[in-house]
Amino acid sequence: MNRFAIKAGLGACVLGASVLIPAQASAEPAATATGTELSGMTVFLDPGHQGSGEGHDLAQQVNDGRGNTKDCQTSGMTSLGGVPEHTINWNVSQLVKSSLESLGAKVVLSRQDDTGWGGCVDERARAASESNADVAVSIHADSTAQGEDASKHGFHMIIPSLPIPDEKADAAQSGGGLEASKMMRDAYKSDGFVPANYAGVNDGLQTRADVAGPALTQVPLVFVEMGNGSNKEDSAQLESTDGQLKHAITITTGIVTYLLTGSDSAPAEELAAAPAATTTPEASEDSASSTTTTTPKATTPKATPKSTTPESAEFSELMEMLAPLLEVEGLDGLQDLVNDKNLGLVSDLASTLMAVITGAGGN
Repeated sequence: MNRFAIKAGLGACVLGASVLIPAQASAEPAATATGTELSGMTVFLDPGHQGSGEGHDLAQQVNDGRGNTKDCQTSGMTSLGGVPEHTINWNVSQLVKSSLESLGAKVVLSRQDDTGWGGCVDERARAASESNADVAVSIHADSTAQGEDASKHGFHMIIPSLPIPDEKADAAQSGGGLEASKMMRDAYKSDGFVPANYAGVNDGLQTRADVAGPALTQVPLVFVEMGNGSNKEDSAQLESTDGQLKHAITITTGIVTYLLTGSDSAPAEELAAAPAATTTPEASEDSASSTTTTTPKATTPKATPKSTTPESAEFSELMEMLAPLLEVEGLDGLQDLVNDKNLGLVSDLASTLMAVITGAGGN
């Protein structure tokens, strides 16, 4: 599957959430999308942390999935520009949710707003397990200092140390969870994001035994740390509309790639070379699951992209529609592009570009 085709299509999908990324003409053919490419699939999204912990004891001890306990929740980091992590996570998750739903996926959220309580880590993981999702994604941003930390930067995926005591969680994370995490890592690298250079991260993957979410979740889980909010460049991107959009498109790309092309298991040889990271007090966690007797969804084969041979006139028409939008050089303030008059055009454009994902073969 051509990654540029995926990125271009997802950019148009996110446009339905009132924003747009500049793109460039692709040589991939266009086809007519149905909006049901992910029909029957469920994605659990966990926007890390919560708007308020009022009335809740964040230090309450809950199951960590490995026979010990840990704090119920943390407040999350605050970026150098003063934006709380829970809001960054929420904004990105809403863009991802819109994109996935435009392809027919069912999206379940761990929390329903950015103002109230979001639940303990074990409660969120239980919700992920009970959703029987094809994949769960916990969205976070990291920090390494109270103030600025210029030397540490980059994204990473948190991978649980294996094996996990709970057999169902172990099967989910050593198979689909590991595969999906690698695909998400690859999506980040392909889109120009740089892997983290701290805390034992090895090529975008950090192995840890102290994060409860992956050890408790009984469906494949990807735990994303989008960047370091203590780093000036990372923080600026996490805070901005266009930066959040770029993260959302990349995360959606990773999810769609896994759902459409992933297998049901992945080898663990890469983890063998990755050193286990020691616990860092600044690291954030929000997604986790308690051991539950809920039976995970039965494994189903991933959808196979369809092969299409559209008329060249259709592709020319698509490029004609796209041209005026491609002249935009920035992302901020593009919400005005979507209004009652052009919503139909936006929808058609999104549908046509998304067809590239399911109709294109290649790399």
